[in-house]
Amino acid sequence: MVKDLLAGKKIVVTGSSSGIGLETARMLTDQGAVVLGVDMNKNFDHVEEFYRADLSDGRTIDALVDVLPSGIDGLVNNAGLPPTRPARQLLAVNLVGLKRLTYGLVPKLNTGASIVNLTSLAGFGWPDSVDAIKACADVGFDDLDAFIERWNITSDGGRSYFFSKEALIAWTMQNRWTWRDRGIRMNCVSPGPVDTPILGDFLETLGARAEEDARVMDRPGTAPDIAPVIAFLLSDMTTWIRGTNIPTDGGMSSNILCEMHSL
Repeated sequence: MVKDLLAGKKIVVTGSSSGIGLETARMLTDQGAVVLGVDMNKNFDHVEEFYRADLSDGRTIDALVDVLPSGIDGLVNNAGLPPTRPARQLLAVNLVGLKRLTYGLVPKLNTGASIVNLTSLAGFGWPDSVDAIKACADVGFDDLDAFIERWNITSDGGRSYFFSKEALIAWTMQNRWTWRDRGIRMNCVSPGPVDTPILGDFLETLGARAEEDARVMDRPGTAPDIAPVIAFLLSDMTTWIRGTNIPTDGGMSSNILCEMHSL
């Protein structure tokens, strides 16, 4: 990667204390960025400033928005819970809280800023969930229980996790031009199985599907496989990439498409 690709850029990274978030913070710092880390677990590695925040709580998110500085050049929405967590808690962090933080920070973003959402191969089937995705467009923390019951978005079989990623991919596409008058773009990166501390949670929940993925893939991804794609999307080389989902999954999404269409 070009050295100092992100020199002087101020970038917020949620979930910065471990896994993909920690590796992203390290890489961004190496590329000259000033990283503002956000996480529940304290870790000051590779960040200029650290903010401890619970992204499942609206008031905490609003307080975080208030204390974060203006002049932000990038936002990496990486924080998320695995499919072993209860549906309400998972959707609160992975979707509702993420959106609330993003909307809150938009006024503090610089012209030309980049927003990168960490989605997943688990969101591949979003076209089959369009009705539920539309129904969740304005769902807030107070509405989550009713939404989960109405659409049966439970934790059984990891459905709540899959839906959170499906909705996030769709939301990214919907916001392809939302802030283009200020040159602010939004894209997402969709890893497949990644060898991070929560890989075991996915294997436990997804069962046979995880076994099939493991059979087809040569290896799980790693955080260093994903972080460069995030850094690229934050750079000034990607100003014409808008509302795009970049699969970063070792070829798994292509494999699914080829099987679907008998290629």
